[in-house]
Formats: sequence, structure tokens, C-alpha cells
Amino acid sequence: MKRRTFLQLSVPLVVSINNLRSCAPIVSRVEAQSLATVLQGGKAFYQNKWQTLDVGIDTAGKLHFGNDLQALETLNITGKIVSPGFIDILADNSIDPESTYETFEKYKVTDGVTTALQMHGGSADCGSYYQRFGRLPHLINFGVSTFVMVIRGQGSSVAARKRLVEKNLDQGALGVSHSLEYQPTPYDEVLEYAKLARKYDRPFFLHLRYSSSEKELSGVDEAIQLARDSGARVHIDHLHSTGGTFHMEGALDRIRTANTEGLTVTACVYPYSYWATYLYNRRFDAGWQQRYGISYNDLRVVGSSERLNAHSFARYRKSSKLVAVPEGVMPLDKTVDLALRESFCMIGSDGGIQFEARANSHPRGAACFATGIRHALDINLPLETIIEKMTSLPCSVVHPVMKGRGVLEEGAIADLTVFDPATIRGNATVEDPNQFSSGIALVIVNGKVAFRAGKVVAKNGVGIKA
Repeated sequence: MKRRTFLQLSVPLVVSINNLRSCAPIVSRVEAQSLATVLQGGKAFYQNKWQTLDVGIDTAGKLHFGNDLQALETLNITGKIVSPGFIDILADNSIDPESTYETFEKYKVTDGVTTALQMHGGSADCGSYYQRFGRLPHLINFGVSTFVMVIRGQGSSVAARKRLVEKNLDQGALGVSHSLEYQPTPYDEVLEYAKLARKYDRPFFLHLRYSSSEKELSGVDEAIQLARDSGARVHIDHLHSTGGTFHMEGALDRIRTANTEGLTVTACVYPYSYWATYLYNRRFDAGWQQRYGISYNDLRVVGSSERLNAHSFARYRKSSKLVAVPEGVMPLDKTVDLALRESFCMIGSDGGIQFEARANSHPRGAACFATGIRHALDINLPLETIIEKMTSLPCSVVHPVMKGRGVLEEGAIADLTVFDPATIRGNATVEDPNQFSSGIALVIVNGKVAFRAGKVVAKNGVGIKA
């Protein structure tokens, strides 16, 4: 997979952000009257080094870099970091998107996200989705994959299902997605979907088949075999919660070897040590206490302080209630931290806030990216490395439709996130997931300010479709 290499991931961050070197003077050739906004005084990882320079945005929403740039509006961001806008490659808002998307996008943009791609699920009717949502105002950019789980219920045969998947790809779906743990499917059928992804040169996003200690690596092996048999680019969803919970070193070694052999296998993680999901799904089938080493009282109803017992578990099993397991079920030092040091692993939230009044969503839906940066700095992962895993690396998976995004380059699209490295952190909790992240000072989407000084401003997002 072709991508920019910033620094060796094993090298610790040995200088503070405040002491990063400034660049040599750059002579700007951009006419003053052509710039709408200049961000002045911030630091950016530009041309493979940290630099203090002006970041200009022209009237077409494109980026320019230099010293002493002039514009209609100049914003002083001294002490802040200028990053490409964060790209959530595994956003989730598929239950009732038309009535929830404004809340969903608000909590994404306040976490620094400029593009939310629903590649874990998405839509079973992508043409209609893009048409309907394209008419609505959006805070951030949006896009979806083909939702195979739903399509399988619409087609009575594999051939019929393939036709529906292909129809969605023709209508602009960014990829093909399937969740084998939630909807077990024969390998031969899954391979047909992977072949369609390869035919259209789109990624195949896969929630693996197993989440138990005994079988999880078999799920990783299956994903790699799909890449080998189909030629598709395969992305493993949230590897630390499905595939590498108990054997992350083994999972990473398998993926690393596959890529060395010429396959393209990527993965993502979210920076939390616990997962949350709906009680009705197969993860809570008989034997879940033994699989995860937890009991009823360990389960927390998200958005409240309620813990379950056998009676409430049985009652909620019939509802759409989302519960979280205890912190530490997926120890960060044995899962996420190892994955983040691999060049093929990126950040993806696997979440989204859908309701204000009934906040039953994992905190990652509101705080994944601020939490990711804070955690990376705490474990001495270079700042440029974690930024890459939130920007250019996700773009490379969904290429070429994200061309011009996720990078700081002359003429690139002005999707930007400006944050304070000293104060950035996620505030969302299991009890109260609907909280804005700290340290996100400014978010710009397609050249317009979307979030500033704690307030949502303009809606300038666009649909991203193949």
C-alpha cells in the first residue's frame, strides 16, 4: 500500500510540541485578494517536518502555505496544531440516519472530524441515500458503503444478492461491508462479495467471524484468505475488539506477513479498553460470560448508571438497548498500543451519537479522535504518526475518491482541524456520552469554518461517492 512514511513508529516523541522546529522562510506566490482566510502562528507537519507557517485558504476552498500571507480574515492560532481534518473511516449512524444525522454530525465535528464514512454497515440503497442526503445541509462530508447484512435479507439467492451489491457499487457506494460475527455467512458467498469489491476497485470492510480467545485468529486468517482469493483490498474493522482481543501480536504478525506477500490488508482500532454493543446481537448468545470473563453486573447501560442483573438482561435482550463491558476487557497496552505501531493500522470510531435526549451510544461516537491523540501522546507515539492514522491513511484505503483530502499540500482541499496539544482530550463517558471534546479550537470543512470557539457555525459538507 503506497503511503507517506512520517517517522519510524518506534522512535519516542523526545521534544515537546512547543519546541518543535520552525521552518525556513517560504515565499508565497498567492495573491492577497485571492485568499479568504489565513491561519497564522500555528505548527503543522508540512513537507515531512514540523513547521510554523501561515496556512491560507482561497475562495475556492483550497490550501496554500507560506509566510506573511494576507487575506480578508486572519486567525491567530499560536500554540495550536494545524492538521488535516480527521477522517472517521468507521463511523456509524445507520439505524435512522434521516432523523439523527444532525446530532451525529455535531458530535463528530466537535471531535475534529471533517469526513465521516460509514464503511461498517452503510446503506443497502446507496443511490437513494446519496440523493436524499445530498439535498440536506451537512456540517461535515459524508459517505457510505454497501450494507451486505441488509442486502442478504432482500435477495433470495446469492446471485440476486450480488446483483443488489453491484447496483449499489454502480450508484457510488464507497466499498462493500459485511459483519460475519453478527450474520454468519458461508465463505464461498463472502468471497463473491469480495470479488465484486475487487472488480470495482473498492475496499472490502469486514467485521470478523469470531471474538473468542479460541477462534479469533481464525477470523484474521479468513480475512487474509479473502484478500488472497479475491484480490480485493480487505480492511478489518476494530481489530482489537474482534480478531486481536486476546492474541493481538499474532493477529498483527499475520497481517504484516500478508502485506509483505503483496496483499493489501488494513485494520483500525478505537482508543478504548472496552466495547459496547446491542444486547440483541449474537455476541450475547449463550456462553458470553465465559467468552469475555464477565457477568451480568459488569454490563453497563450506556447513557445511565444502571448495571444489569439476570432479570434486566433478559428484558433488555428483546430491545435495542446498548450496553458497555467494563474498562480493561481489552487492555490498551496489549491491544491498541501494539496495533498503533503498525503502518497498516489506523483510527476508526465504530460509533456515532444519534440522540440528545436518549444518549445510548458508546463514548467513542463523540470523543474517539481527541481521545486517540491524548492517548498517543501519553504513550510517546509521535504526534505526526497519530495524525497520519486519522487523515492520510484512512484516505488511502478509500482511494481515489478522497484525493486532495487528508493532506497538507499546496492546492489540497481545505478540510482542517486546529487543536491544542496540551488540552486535547475526549470528555464523553459511558454515563454521559454526549459531551464535546476539549482542545478542538477550529474545524474547517471545504474551506468554511464549521466549528469555532465551542460553537457550530457553517454547514458546508458534501457527499463523498465513487
